Amino acid sequence: MTLASRFLARLLAFPPADTHDVLVERDVEVPMPDGVKLLADRYYPRQGGKRPTVLVRSPYGRRAFFGLQYGRIFAERGFQVLVQSVRGTFGSGGQLDPFRNERDDGLATIEWMKQQEWFSGEFAMHGPSYLGHVQWAVAREAGPGLKAFVAHETASEFQSQTYAGGAYSLDTTLSWVHLVRNQEKKGLGGLMSRLGAARQLKPLFQHLPLNEVDALATGERVPFFQDWLEHNAPDDPWWNRANFNGALSEVTAPAHLIGGWYDIFLPWQVKDYAALQRAGRAPYLTIGPWTHVSVEGMVVAARESLIWLKAHLLGDRSHLREAPVRVFVMGANTWRDFSEWPPPGIQTRRWHLQADRGLSPATPTASEPDRYRYDPANPTPSLGGALLTREAGPRDNRELEARPDVLTYTSAPLEKALEIIGPVQAELFVRSSLPHTDFFARLCDVEPSGKSVNLCDGLLRLTPGKPAAEPDGTLRITLDLWPTAHRFLAGHRLRLQISSGAHPRFARNPGTGEPLGTAKTLVAADQAVFHDPSHPSALLLPVMGG
Repeated sequence: MTLASRFLARLLAFPPADTHDVLVERDVEVPMPDGVKLLADRYYPRQGGKRPTVLVRSPYGRRAFFGLQYGRIFAERGFQVLVQSVRGTFGSGGQLDPFRNERDDGLATIEWMKQQEWFSGEFAMHGPSYLGHVQWAVAREAGPGLKAFVAHETASEFQSQTYAGGAYSLDTTLSWVHLVRNQEKKGLGGLMSRLGAARQLKPLFQHLPLNEVDALATGERVPFFQDWLEHNAPDDPWWNRANFNGALSEVTAPAHLIGGWYDIFLPWQVKDYAALQRAGRAPYLTIGPWTHVSVEGMVVAARESLIWLKAHLLGDRSHLREAPVRVFVMGANTWRDFSEWPPPGIQTRRWHLQADRGLSPATPTASEPDRYRYDPANPTPSLGGALLTREAGPRDNRELEARPDVLTYTSAPLEKALEIIGPVQAELFVRSSLPHTDFFARLCDVEPSGKSVNLCDGLLRLTPGKPAAEPDGTLRITLDLWPTAHRFLAGHRLRLQISSGAHPRFARNPGTGEPLGTAKTLVAADQAVFHDPSHPSALLLPVMGG
């Protein structure tokens, strides 16, 4: 045991180590069917014979803190761990083509493990983000040896997150490209590049066309970034090698899904849970008040992973909770356990947009629509929310709400607390001067001080004929504002923001319908939001307790 592993175990509130005598076999070559060799490090206790294996496959390396976090501290607690670098990263052969080789390479790695004299016949997987996606890539076909997996802040398919609401997730994709292209650089230059990522990328988010920004960010054209710009149609078969949500009903290994209310994968992770549940499985779901890079989320996920793996690989169920669903209710600042998601007893309540920017359960009265102009040359900025970077999470939205291209609809102060747990939607009647445009909606909690804190949001990209116009020419659209769990305290107010963008979280809509990668012309859109008896625009809230 090292001082570092002792410190990390204390940080994670791990139970005491079973053994301090852990060996590491470095740079183990794992051959792939096409001749490429992937490198792995194996952590294992010196004594105790064959232990169940935890397989961790990652594009982010396998040494230093990463090896400590996923290798040593789990090996100290009863497992052997194989930490493998995926294709094209940290010494593994081939080229990194994100998502698309993970099924074949993962299954080949599992078959190789089965042939090793140290393999006990049982294994599990765990890890966040990309490390979670690789679990879904093999879960259906891994065989009976896969006894459990824990997928943190991830989803069985990344296509929907890449084009959330039909718009391109520019901040996430370019930030990730910059990360993986710089993570293996040595010395001061590499360190400064990684530390200065936000500053380096900020001006590039304004650049058009988008098919040039990868080279500006990394010094070279990145093939997979170009692929993402080109293959943005919802039904593009290019994504078939990367999407594994179609076979979730055939996944039988016990799964624990861990996410965050401000995580970039949350809606699709919840869909994965629902698919497993429909198939008669018994998945666990844990959702906390975390962003994708939250340290607190990492701590809880590591602890829950150890509990899950010990229960299903070592037979130690002493710390496994009874309730399969546990969520953190913001505002109340407490954890709640439920038998399923969404929780039983939830009732959808409509809060209608009103004249004079009001918001209430009452039916709206006759009123004129509210209007604003969206100019992609000065796009409405993103502020907090579900970002990959440290700018994610809850933020004070007052500066954003002061912009002329953001409408706000605010309730009266609540006489008593209102608790919502589940998916949130906005059903809006709108009109645009352009057939190509976006609408963005965000739910906020307004404190008595006036501070407006974002809870959940969503964007929808409109194209000609989608959706079809109402007889009077308006468009009836439904925006999924992502799930949440929050208690609005007495004296607080509900607020719904409406705008036409959140740049660079979502690439701005140029208004022209030009291809995503090559669009350069920007056209402003004049937008209208209706709220009258014939157009009852509303916020749909999952209210706990009716």
